[in-house]
Amino acid sequence: MTIAQKLPRPAFAWSLGTPAAQFENSWMRVDLIPAVDPRGVKKSYGLVHFKNLAVGIVPYHDGHIWLVGQSRVAFQSYSWEVPAGGGAFDEAPEKAALRELKEETGFSAGRLEQILTMELSNSITDERCLVFLATELTSGENALESSEDISLMKMSLDAALAAVDAGEIRQSLSVAAILKLGRMRNEGQL
Repeated sequence: MTIAQKLPRPAFAWSLGTPAAQFENSWMRVDLIPAVDPRGVKKSYGLVHFKNLAVGIVPYHDGHIWLVGQSRVAFQSYSWEVPAGGGAFDEAPEKAALRELKEETGFSAGRLEQILTMELSNSITDERCLVFLATELTSGENALESSEDISLMKMSLDAALAAVDAGEIRQSLSVAAILKLGRMRNEGQL
């Protein structure tokens, strides 16, 4: 196993003014920010500010994972993904992950381990995500929200990795989580 090194992080190179909200709902706010870029050029920067921490959960047992499929408005298509949702910033991320796992799949997890920290689309959003591995699963009833048309699919980790490679699983959080799980398996951590 390789020890991760600290990467250099030069000082933040933009100068930012006061954000002005352009749109807001219960999940996000879109801000317009007066800015000066690293080369001194004035810009008007748009930022989508998320009001919750995103959590992704990979239910795993005996070489298999479960994906949820659902309709996604942004691409007007059906998407297969790892279960995910959000939690308030003052809520323990583990609690949010367990709630979303139960809501979308019906599973309860006896063990939860954080495996990734992500910044999703960090060029235009401030959305942060923690991804958890859920094991020691117990099945039960799900509790879908009205906006969710979720299907559940069990597949081997190898099949999920092949689906990522084939572009069948495209959602960034899911791709990263599945690739991480493959690496964990290859390093004997599963």
